[in-house]
Amino acid sequence: RSGFSGLTSFTLLLLSECISYFCLCSAFYLPGLAPVSFCEDGKGGDDCQTVIQLFVNRLDSVESVLPYEYDVFDFCKDDKEKRPSENLGQVLFGERIESSPYKFNFKQDVKCKAVCTKNYKKAEQQDKTKLDFLKMGMQLNYQHHWIIDNMPVTWCYDVEDGQKYCNPGFPIGCLVTADGRAKDACVINSEFNKKNTFYIFNHMDIKITYHSGASEGWRGARLVAATLEPKSIKQVDEKNPSCEGGSPMEVPGEFDNDLSIVYTYSVSFEVDNSIKWASRWDYILVSMPHTNIQWFSIMNSLVIVLFLSGMVAMIMLRTLHKDIARYNQVDQEDAQEESGWKQVHGDVFRPPRKGMLLSVFLGQGTQIFIMTFITLFLACLGFLSPANRGALMTCAVVLWVLLGTPAGYVSARLYKTFGGEKWKTNVLLTALLCPGIVFADFFLMNLILWVEGSSAAIPFGTLVAILALWFGISVPLTFIGAYFGFKKAAIEQPVRTNQIPRQIPEQSFFTKPIPGIVMGGILPFGCIFIQLFFILNSIWSHQMYYMFGFLFLVFIILLITCSEATILLCYFHLCAEDYHWWWRSFLTSGFTAVYLFIYAVHYFFSKLQIIGAASTILYFGYTMIMVLIFFLFTGTIGFFACFWFVNKIYSVVKVD
Repeated sequence: RSGFSGLTSFTLLLLSECISYFCLCSAFYLPGLAPVSFCEDGKGGDDCQTVIQLFVNRLDSVESVLPYEYDVFDFCKDDKEKRPSENLGQVLFGERIESSPYKFNFKQDVKCKAVCTKNYKKAEQQDKTKLDFLKMGMQLNYQHHWIIDNMPVTWCYDVEDGQKYCNPGFPIGCLVTADGRAKDACVINSEFNKKNTFYIFNHMDIKITYHSGASEGWRGARLVAATLEPKSIKQVDEKNPSCEGGSPMEVPGEFDNDLSIVYTYSVSFEVDNSIKWASRWDYILVSMPHTNIQWFSIMNSLVIVLFLSGMVAMIMLRTLHKDIARYNQVDQEDAQEESGWKQVHGDVFRPPRKGMLLSVFLGQGTQIFIMTFITLFLACLGFLSPANRGALMTCAVVLWVLLGTPAGYVSARLYKTFGGEKWKTNVLLTALLCPGIVFADFFLMNLILWVEGSSAAIPFGTLVAILALWFGISVPLTFIGAYFGFKKAAIEQPVRTNQIPRQIPEQSFFTKPIPGIVMGGILPFGCIFIQLFFILNSIWSHQMYYMFGFLFLVFIILLITCSEATILLCYFHLCAEDYHWWWRSFLTSGFTAVYLFIYAVHYFFSKLQIIGAASTILYFGYTMIMVLIFFLFTGTIGFFACFWFVNKIYSVVKVD
C-alpha cells in the first residue's frame, strides 16, 4: 500500500482535473468542494477568508519507497497543529497532511520573515540524531509537498529546449559528495561546491497568483497558482534576517561544531485573470516531461493492436464459417474420417481438474473486472473530483467490498456446472483465498514500514476497519451471491459429454499447453506496456498520471485483445483435438501478468534509483499484489471469451 505511497499526494488531486480535457467531457465539482474566495485583511466575512494557511504533506523520495511525515524531520512546526480528516484512500497511500507555521494574509507581501531557528549542539546526542536524519533526507533527495488552498505549491525551473518544468515537490536540500560531485539540486548553484557538505534549503520565495472576482461579479479573489523557489541562505543575525545574497547554509558531513539553521520565507501576490479557477492545474500538466511523446506512442500502440484484432477476427469468422458449413453438409460416414474440432464434441465440456480452484479464481476475477471498469468509467467522467484527495483509491476499495455478490454468484454457478458438491468450501475459498493472500502480503509490507518508522505504515485502527469491511460486508455479500448461484440450474451445455474420455493425439510443439500459454500473453501485453510505463512512473517516480481517457481506451482494447488471443489459441487446440481448454483459456490471457512482472523487474533495474533492502522488498511486495490482481483480471476475461466461443460453435454444428 505504501508502495503506492509513491503516488504523490497531488496525483489524486490532479487525476481527474484534466479528464474533461482528455475525455471530451465536462468535469464538475461535487458539493463541499467549491472554490474558496480570499479578501484583504479587514474585508473578510463568512464567504471570504483573509488568512491563507499553508499545509504540508508527507515527504517522499525516488531513491526510497519509504515516505516520512513532515514532523519526523526537524522542521518548523505549527503551535496549533490541525490535521484535516483523511479518507481511506489517503491513509492507504500514506498521505499525512497537517498545518504548518507558514500563514499569509491575502495580498500582503512579506520580505524575509523568520519562521523559527533550529539549534544543534555537538554535545547533545538527541541533536546529533535529528541532524543525521535531516542529512539522510538530503542524501536520498526527499521532497517536500506543500499545499495552499488544496493546490500543490510547485517549484518551476527551466529544462532543455527552453521548456519550463513545474514540480509539485521540492527538495529538503542537496549534497556535494566527498569526491566533489554535486548531487540532485546542488547542480543549480555554483556556490554549492564544498566537498562532503550538505546544503539545506532554508528560505522559500513564494509567489501566489490569484484571479480577481471584481470583473465577474463575485466577491474577493480565488487562488489559481502557487509557486516557490527554494534557496539556501546562511543568516548572520538571526533577529534581523537578510535574504539577499549571502553565503549558502552549509551542513558539514562531519558534525564538528554547534550549528544553527534559521528558516525564513518571502511571499508576494500577483493577479492573473487569464487563468480560470477550474483550470488552475493545467500549467503543471502542460510542463510535464514526455507529454508530447505519449500521444504518438499511445496512438501507435492502439493502431497496431486494432489492426491485429481485425486480422484475428477476420481469420476466425472466415475459417469458422467454412468449418461449420463443411461439418453440417458432409455425411456422417465422411465425418468419422474428418479431423478437427467437431471430433471432440463428446469431451469438450468434460469438467476440468481442480474445478474448485478455477471457479474461485473466476469469481474473484469477475469482482476485480467490474471494480476496475466502474472506477475507470467514473474517473473518465470526472466524478472523482480532483479536489477530493484519495478519491480514486477509496472508490476502488469500496466497490471491491460491495461487489462480493457477483464473485460468489459466478464462482458457485461455475462450480455447480463442473459438477462440484462441496459448496461450503467453494464459498469460503471465494471469500477468503485471494483477498487473504493480498492482505497477508499487505500486512508484511506494513510491518516493514512500521519498523522503518514510515508515515505510510497503516495505523492499527485502519487495519481493523479494512478487516471489518472484508468480513462484515464483503464475505456476507459473497455468501448471498453463492446462495443464488447454487439455487440456479447448472449452465446447460449444447452437446452431451461421453462417458469414456477420448484419447488426445500427439501434439506438435505449438499446440502443446506451455508454448500456447506463453504466446497468448504477448499480444495483450503489447497493447498495455506503454501505459504501464507511465503508471509505474506515477507510482514509484512520483510523476502525475492524468490520462484517464486513454487508460479507459487501453482497458477496452485489453479486453478485446485478451478475448481474441485466447479464442484464437483455443480454436487451434480444438482443431488439434485437444479438448483441455478450461484451465488453458484462463492461463493463456492470465500469462500477461507474468510479462507485467518481468517488465516491473526491468523497470526496477533500469529506471529506478531505489537503494536499501527495505525499499527493494517493498517494491517487489507491492508489485506481487499488482501481478496477482492483474492475473485474475486478465485470466477471467480470457476464460469467459473462450467459454462463450466454445458454447457458440458447438451449438451451431449438427451432432448426431
